[in-house]
Amino acid sequence: MSTLLSPAQALALPTVLVLASGRGERFTASGGMVHKLQADLCGKTVLQRTLEAVQQSGLLWHLEDAGHPGMGDSIAAAVQVTRNAAGWLILPADLPLVAAQTLVELALASPSAQVLVPVHGGQRGHPVRFSRACGDALVALRGPSGAAAVVSRFHALHWPVSDPGCLCDVDTLSDLERVRDILNTYSNK
Repeated sequence: MSTLLSPAQALALPTVLVLASGRGERFTASGGMVHKLQADLCGKTVLQRTLEAVQQSGLLWHLEDAGHPGMGDSIAAAVQVTRNAAGWLILPADLPLVAAQTLVELALASPSAQVLVPVHGGQRGHPVRFSRACGDALVALRGPSGAAAVVSRFHALHWPVSDPGCLCDVDTLSDLERVRDILNTYSNK
């Protein structure tokens, strides 16, 4: 698989932190029979599709899949393991339609921004990019709120993207069907 960035380029850019530690309780409650990341999405799992985009980007990445009590704990653990990174793109693993090009765009955009939030159609999406200056605050995170406090503290810059995949997460069976329909539409063109 060819990548959008060379290994040398990737060293100077944020590392993608793929968060796959959640229990997927909403998916199970909606009738899902497997963990949402292992659900079939047109012949591949949700997680495989997310990781394909990450790998195609060429950015360095880390999969955080150890069990953690909350998203804040997952982020803290992933940042601690990649503490020497140039920064971090925090990507929930349940966004199987995010485009590799979007990851690269966010990694390269506005280098002076401490926090960069992708926005599509007026909605905030993922991954959110954090500079090295946010490292201590990210490592201190705990609980279910993710990095919302860090985004607020460091005055995030909103960055418009053309990728609706940055909004398409899979939390329920109906989300999975919606994403499957989108994917089938793309593949039939």
